[in-house]
Amino acid sequence: QVQLDESGGGLVQSGGSLRLACAASKRTFSTYVMGWFRQAPGRERELVATINREGGIIVADPVKGRFTISRDDAKNTVYLQMNRLKPLDTAVYYCVTAASIDILKVGRGTWGQGTQVTVSS
Repeated sequence: QVQLDESGGGLVQSGGSLRLACAASKRTFSTYVMGWFRQAPGRERELVATINREGGIIVADPVKGRFTISRDDAKNTVYLQMNRLKPLDTAVYYCVTAASIDILKVGRGTWGQGTQVTVSS
């Protein structure tokens, strides 16, 4: 069972940037698809971005043009670069891995513990 360890969250002012990292324990990391979800109080869980084994990326419309996802298979790590942050981006961000994009998109797979991102106005 793969384990995920997220880091990089924190408090940032509106317009600022943060980079989240998610390190996976499994050596077969390169065979998994990866993604980031977020959930804010009172709001539904939201898929933010996914990246497949070949590096193909899907980014959700609310963050398109501001966020990007990348992976470094040599380091078993996936990143979420978040630029031009807004207060509405405030949420707990979760790293997720699964065997396929279809499984990951519905929230199945392995989840990290989450990291808090707070954007002040």
